[in-house]
Parts: sequence; structure tokens; C-alpha cells
Amino acid sequence: MILIMKQGFSESELQEAIHAMEAGGVKVMVSKGSETTILGAEGNSSKLDEEKLAQLTGVERVMRVSEPFKKANRKYHPDNSVIDIGGGVQVGGDKLAVIAGPCSVEGEAQITGVAQAVKAAGAAALRGGAYKPRTSPYAFQGMGVEGVRLLLEAKQATGLPIVTELMSSDQLPFFEECVDVIQIGARNMQNFDLLKKVGKCSKPILLKRGLSSTIEEWLMSAEYIMAGGNNNVILCERGIRTFETYTRNTLDLSAVLAAKQLSHLPVVVDPSHACGKAWMVERMALAAVAAGADGLLIEVHNDPQNAWCDGAQSITPAQFAELMPKVAQIAACVGRTL
Repeated sequence: MILIMKQGFSESELQEAIHAMEAGGVKVMVSKGSETTILGAEGNSSKLDEEKLAQLTGVERVMRVSEPFKKANRKYHPDNSVIDIGGGVQVGGDKLAVIAGPCSVEGEAQITGVAQAVKAAGAAALRGGAYKPRTSPYAFQGMGVEGVRLLLEAKQATGLPIVTELMSSDQLPFFEECVDVIQIGARNMQNFDLLKKVGKCSKPILLKRGLSSTIEEWLMSAEYIMAGGNNNVILCERGIRTFETYTRNTLDLSAVLAAKQLSHLPVVVDPSHACGKAWMVERMALAAVAAGADGLLIEVHNDPQNAWCDGAQSITPAQFAELMPKVAQIAACVGRTL
């Protein structure tokens, strides 16, 4: 349940409404938007008297909310959330945030070279995997702590905030100290213990949609993080598993529209993992911007043919540099800048 306050309500009227809701056994979330102030009921709202609440002096109207996610719900928070990821970079505002870099960190020259190249082309942040969840236990699993150290060196060389994936809550203190944005991968989207742990940290969380997860399940995972107190969540559509085998996954651009309709959280798109084919990345990236994505997550490798991980879906720095002006053109068509 939410209460929408009247324009020009007084502080005493606000407190009266809050106390009336709390008397019904719920916690109250106060969301002050640019035009509207909303009080959201957190918990079991079945005992709240809708008619009595609607009669309070400062209340415009009362609405029942059917969706199970609350903090992530646009009804509770009408204005778009803008997440600061460091270095003056924001995700969710008028400016698109393009995050680029290799699937995995392979060495100092590789990660720093790619970081310098993508920054020169206009990237806002650097991605790179230090810990890699792989289908095969025999595949390259990442450089671990050394990979994070090399990401930090690339950050020092370029000033780009770094984004990398967290695999275990045991690594969280280290990530909180070293990483700007903590990525929760598709395989861990419903690792609820991990979600609860990152919900208690202050770092922005990039939450990838699960391989076969519905949009509601995706938003409920965001709710787990936000319920812990961390509201800095960025959603990432990275393709879902369907019957189609030609592409690695199926990029669901309708999910961008749906998630932004249902939630105030920013949404970025990963066309690299979605398609699994480098030659598709450019067009799918442009389509994502046209669909209203707040940013892109693109795999860029200096030598894709010899990449230790996911080379088939990685574009080169030169291709990334060719892509960025096209992204800027599409962004301008939908009222965004790069």
C-alpha cells in the first residue's frame, strides 16, 4: 500500500500519516520526488484501514500495490534513480554510461592497454573479470586477487571506475575496499545469501538478469539487496536462455522497457553476452540505446582470437572506437547524451 500526499502538505500532516501507518504494524518508506511525496508500507499491510488513511488531511489518495517488490517499485519511487559509481560517473541520468573492457583480466599490459583505448573512445568505466564463473571446471577461472590488483593499476592509469564480479561473500570485504561497482552475475542472481550480504555494503551493485529468470524474479533479487539497506542497484539485461541456439542467449530488449516501467532503477544492456557473436554487438548495442537503456556493458579485447575467455563475443578497441560515435547519434535521437 502507498499513500500519495497532497501538494503543499505540512510536516504535521506528514507525521500524522506516518504514525497512522505505523500503528497498523508496518514500517514506512518516505519517497520525496520532484513533484510527489509517497509513503510506502513495508511489511504486511493487510491490517491497514484504507478508508481511514484516505481521510487524513494531508493524503491525496491511497493505492494498493500488487507487485511483491516494494523498494524497487516505481509506484513507491516515481523518479528515476541515478546511481553514482565514482569518478564523476552516474548511471541513470541523461547521460549514457558505457562500461567496456575484456571478459577477463589476463595481464598488466592487456588490461591497462584496453582501459586506455576504451577511455580514449569515450567509455565511462572499465569492466574486467578477476573471478570467472565457468560452465567447465577445467576452464580458466580468472586471476583472482592479482586480477583485482591489475584492475586497480588500470584505474590509476586512466581514472576509470572499475566493475568486476563478486563470486563469494568471503571476498566482499576485499571488494568493498578495492572495487567501484560490484557485479552479481547471472548465475548468482538468486544466490539470496550473497544478495543479503551485498545489501549491507555501500558499493553500487550491477545485478545481471538470470539465465532463465522472469522480470519479476530479477526485480525481487534487486529487492533483496535494497531490503538490506543498499539502494544503489543497477539492473543489467544480458540475454536469456531460449530454444534458440544460433546465438549464445536471446537479448530481451522488451525487458528494458518493462523494467523501467515497473521500477525506478537504471537498466544497462550487455549485448556481448546476449549474442555471443562479436559481429552482432554493434547493432544490438544501438538497438538497446534506442529502447531506452541507461548504459551498455561491452566486451573489448585487444586480441579476441587469443582471448582466454569469450573471445568470440569481444570486439577490438578499434571497433569500439567506431561504435561510440554511432551510440552518440542514437542517444541524441532519444534525448540522451554520451
